[in-house]
Amino acid sequence: MRNLLYLYNLNHKNKYGQVNSYNLPDNIFHQHLPMKTIEIKTLLRECRYSQLPEADRKLVDAAKEATKSSYAPYSKFQVGAAILLADGTVVTGSNQENAAFSSGTCAERSACFAAGANHKDVPMLKIAIAAWTCGAFQRMPISPCGACRQALLEYEVKQGAPIEVLLYGSEKVYVLESIAALLPLCFTEF
Repeated sequence: MRNLLYLYNLNHKNKYGQVNSYNLPDNIFHQHLPMKTIEIKTLLRECRYSQLPEADRKLVDAAKEATKSSYAPYSKFQVGAAILLADGTVVTGSNQENAAFSSGTCAERSACFAAGANHKDVPMLKIAIAAWTCGAFQRMPISPCGACRQALLEYEVKQGAPIEVLLYGSEKVYVLESIAALLPLCFTEF
């Protein structure tokens, strides 16, 4: 922080054209702002696909199947997502890339926006996510990007109930109790 202030002051000239320079003590910020360390933990369960309950395996299978509808000519990274709604409906989505990169969308947002648009008042219970690349499913569990985490979190907050998360990898699956567990220090007041 001191270096930023020093550089700013070196480039700041007063009305006489003189460069202002200040010598700030290293601990100036510590004198006025007491700091403490806060530990943030995310708890997840790790298991094999075969250890999941049958309903969860079916949801993971729907996410794996959704990778086939992915349009990923640039990254070659095909992602599928499947969301289980409270009425038993499963809504799927896949990543859709575009040459104008920001115009594409991820599988998770594709699925949650489809669920929100077509099943407006039906709560989302679970989401499963899988990724296919280089001729195989990812060995390690695949996790949503930050934008998808925030989009999903807004639905979780809106419905007032957690959305369980199943992150599939061919070697193991991570199960998290909520989207919020994926996004510590999130903003929830909108």
